[in-house]
Amino acid sequence: MTKRILITNDDGIEAAGIRALEQAAQALGEVWTVAPATEQSATGHSVSLHRALRMHAHGERRFAIDGSPTDCVFMAMGHVMPSPPDLIISGVNRGGNVAADVTYSGTVAAAFEGALRGVPSLAASRVSFEEGDYGPACEIAVHIGRQLMQRGLPRGVCLNLNVPPLPAEEILGVVAAPLGWRSYGGDVDQRTDPRGQPYHWIGGTQVTDENQPGSDCIEVKRGYATVTPITVDWTDGACLRDLADWELAPW
Repeated sequence: MTKRILITNDDGIEAAGIRALEQAAQALGEVWTVAPATEQSATGHSVSLHRALRMHAHGERRFAIDGSPTDCVFMAMGHVMPSPPDLIISGVNRGGNVAADVTYSGTVAAAFEGALRGVPSLAASRVSFEEGDYGPACEIAVHIGRQLMQRGLPRGVCLNLNVPPLPAEEILGVVAAPLGWRSYGGDVDQRTDPRGQPYHWIGGTQVTDENQPGSDCIEVKRGYATVTPITVDWTDGACLRDLADWELAPW
């Protein structure tokens, strides 16, 4: 039976990364694309519960949704596709999703949503904000996606792939790596519009990666692609046990 592959992203349906992935994923089965109509970067795991969503066809088995990446998975599985997908690949994102990026990323959120629904899911990113050759990232994503369909993952777990922006022959390999630690500058830039009213931009440009050998941040810089299993269960088991010693109730 032909496998059905759902492709989505957070850069929008016309982004170069998703176009390249659609072509590469043909090797895995029947490709369906349900992606945001416009860029939805850093939307996280948001769902449009309080407004209508509009969908437009962009060709055979290609649909644009005026919502978030998570909305796209909802629409694909609940309305568009004739049966649940055998695999979800979200990407290929323009820019990395390492360390704390996963908490903001719409790309990763779509894979999270797939994991919540029991579908093997992979988020894939090319670690550069400059456009370039998405071929190596697509090749690795398809290779891992094929194994993901065969092997599966525990409930609520998806994979997060980050590929350095290098030619295929210069990528040193693919390694399993934990999330690193990354901090951004907390800048808030206040400006004035032509009518004299203030407005603000948030998000600092300064990025600091703590030196944790073996983490995704560090391994990508060394020239390796990294694969990280991440889970929708954010419970910290050690802290949960420690809370037993707290005086939690005020009475």
